[in-house]
Parts: sequence; structure tokens; C-alpha cells
Amino acid sequence: MYDVTALGELLIDFTQNGMSKQGNQLFEANPGGAPCNVLAMLTNLGNKTAFIGKVGNDALGKELKRRVSGLGIDTRNLLLDDSVHTTLAFVHNFENGDRDFSFYRNPGADMMLKAKEVDESLISNSRIFHFGTLSMTHDQVKEATLKALEIAKAGGCIISFDPNLREPLWDNLDKAKQAVLEGMKYADVLKISDNEIVWLTGIEDYDLAVEWIKERFDIDLILVTLGKEGSRAYFKDLIVTVPGFVNDATIETTGAGDTFCGTVLDFVLKVGLDNFDAKSLHEMLLYANAAASIITTRKGALMVMPTRSEIEALINS
Repeated sequence: MYDVTALGELLIDFTQNGMSKQGNQLFEANPGGAPCNVLAMLTNLGNKTAFIGKVGNDALGKELKRRVSGLGIDTRNLLLDDSVHTTLAFVHNFENGDRDFSFYRNPGADMMLKAKEVDESLISNSRIFHFGTLSMTHDQVKEATLKALEIAKAGGCIISFDPNLREPLWDNLDKAKQAVLEGMKYADVLKISDNEIVWLTGIEDYDLAVEWIKERFDIDLILVTLGKEGSRAYFKDLIVTVPGFVNDATIETTGAGDTFCGTVLDFVLKVGLDNFDAKSLHEMLLYANAAASIITTRKGALMVMPTRSEIEALINS
């Protein structure tokens, strides 16, 4: 039995790391990819996890598989593609904290996963199945994702969804919106950012935007991340907001949402999706906000996820 299995992209995030003596930008190759970042956080918190995806049968792909396996994530269904290289993303950070992504992924190995390659046993033997929309940008990998979702649904898994919108990877945003709405049909837990929910619904009031979602989909737990302002949880008639931890040591925000999501799913595993109250929702957001704050002080995400003791130390401080 696995606590969480995730399907999606695993790639190299090239993050800015200063300038050379010649005045050229330097980039650090950090293992990344939102679904696997979530698993890294969950594994750090003591959960048993597995990843489904594809990387290139190249030096970067082999290194990714080695590093992910070294974290304790089951990689038996992380496949190596002989014909397409590992996907790359270049992350450019701005002074105001925003980021811009440049992807080398047309095609990229993560797009090449086929439905017949999905290991059904990993999903059917998991308590939670997690996914995003980057595995829905192209027909072949979308078919694999939908197959995995049907297996998860039939197996009684809790299904967790983070749209994780990356505009450059979509032919047009109408197609992206369609994929997000399709993903919500399956979701029991939805993590969505403030800018994503406004983009999706056209509503700037987050409470009203969540009502828009609830009118259309039966999602038990909805989390809206608010950047440095914190986060908000919606469960049945409860709405709980917890401020963020503003950290003077922040250097970049890559992986903050994934760290938040992994911490939330750890609480779902412990509390159960039907047993939240205002107190447990507040505790969950407090921990998730603290974990997200810590990751912003580190380059990359997947290999440097915070520990439970680090999270508690920040909260207690």
C-alpha cells in the first residue's frame, strides 16, 4: 500500500545562480516537476510514495531517476524514453518575486507517456492519487492521465489536483481552461493559486470564485494559496484563512505551492477527508504555510524539502 502516487512531469529546473566573470548568467540544474515535488515533501514527512512518468534515456534523465529514487520515492514506473530528451525549464526570477518560465519541451520526454505504460497496481494500491495539468497538454500523455484517473476513481483513491498553470506550454488558454475543468471532475482535493482561480472563474473575490467551482463540481476540500498573504481552506461550510510566514531569507518561490500541497496531503492522510473541523484546518494551513516559506529560502525544491522539525521550529519561533 502506498500513501500517495503521483503522475506527471519530472524535469530539470535551471534556476539563475549569479553571473560569470564574463558577464554571462549562470544557471543551476535543479531536479523539479510539480507532482514529484509534492511526493518529495510527502516522503520527507514519512509517507510511502510512488511516481509515474517519463524522462529521456539521457544523462539528465538517468540522473533524475537516481536522485528521485534516492529520496525514497518508488520509481518503478518512471520510464526512460530512447527517442526524446528530458524536458528542461529555465526559471527567471524578478525582483518583485514573480517568475518567468522558458520550457524546452516540444517534444519533451514527459509528454511521451502512453496509457498502456501506466502501472495500474501502483494507483489501485494507493490512498491518494495526485496529478496536474502539465500531463494534459498533449493527447498521448492526456490519455495516460485520464486512464490513471479512472483507475484511481474505481479503486476508491482520494484524488488530489493542482492545475499548476504554465501558459507557455498550451497552444491557447481556452484549451488549458478545458483541461482544468476536466481535472476538477475527478478531484476530491483541489489546490489552486490566487491568480489561477481568478483566471479560471473571472471572479476576483476568492470566496465567490470557490462558490463558482462548488456549483459545478463536488470537491470536498479546496485550498487557495495567496502567496505571501498565506492561504485559505474551504471545507463544507467552513472557511479558514491563515496568514503566511514572510521570510527575509526568501530567494525564489519555485516549488512553494508544491511544498504546500504535499504538507496538506500529509494532513489529509492523518485526519481523513471527512473529519476536518476549523481547528484542524487551521493547523493544516499553518504547517503548509510554514513549509512553503522554508522552501523559498532554498534553490530548487525536490531535493531540499523541509523536515517536520524545521516546520515546527519556524512555527514555534
